[in-house]
Amino acid sequence: MKFATSSISRRSLLAGLALAAAGSLAACGAPGSEAGSGSASDEAATLRIGASPSPHAEILHDFAAPRLAEKNITLDVVEYTDYIKPNQDVTSGELDANYFQHINYLNNYNEENGTDLVNAGEIHYEPFGIFPGRSNDLENVADGATFSVPNDPTNEGRALLLLQDLGLITLDEAAGVTATVNDITDNPHDLHFLEQEAAVLPSTLADVDFAIINGNYAIDAGLSLDDAVAAENADSTAVREQYVNIIATRPDLKDDARVVALVETLKGDEFATYLQETFGSSVQAF
Repeated sequence: MKFATSSISRRSLLAGLALAAAGSLAACGAPGSEAGSGSASDEAATLRIGASPSPHAEILHDFAAPRLAEKNITLDVVEYTDYIKPNQDVTSGELDANYFQHINYLNNYNEENGTDLVNAGEIHYEPFGIFPGRSNDLENVADGATFSVPNDPTNEGRALLLLQDLGLITLDEAAGVTATVNDITDNPHDLHFLEQEAAVLPSTLADVDFAIINGNYAIDAGLSLDDAVAAENADSTAVREQYVNIIATRPDLKDDARVVALVETLKGDEFATYLQETFGSSVQAF
């Protein structure tokens, strides 16, 4: 009995093998290239995220990175010392996400810059503190005392609202969280205000009577909320919700598996315990 035979040329065989290999690569995809469409634990992926040095980058390095590594996600953390570039770099695609700002700052940034960055998850809250410089008696504040405050939108308003809550000034009700010193309607102690970039406030503390410092810059300078002579009411739901620090990203990455995995990692009792043991009351789980 004769069997039918076929002839396969060397060229045909090589072409077939090449097509099969190409099909296999297309099915698998490059590592991390489809991180948003599958399980984060199924393939290696990298999430490039911008953060303030402390507490944000510290949290990412010490707490998030080792836990995400178990899910085959590598955190590439880029540190920033300003509040503008991290958002610019997410918009441009240089970063996938950032972790340094609260919700009010993000909303104001989008409005002023025509961008559409989104909140991917609420993570922690840093109470604003008033730190002593040349003076330490806030209850008997001297007439003409100088307070330094952050000069960026929403954080200056936040500082002034804290002084209003303490009864030291009165603000125009219409100003809200974006109040500036121009919105002060009553200043019985003739307080003076030095508006400075937030990052500079700790280094100029000795030049003023008091400074109202953002939590991350206070921590960077070795200050804790225990050093403050007054602070925001950490039990206030309204304050916490307005100023909760978030993971921000572009709309197309909000549901990306890498971003979702990071947000999920920075939740729960284990994270709350880590924050308490590492930062005390200066950084609180949301």
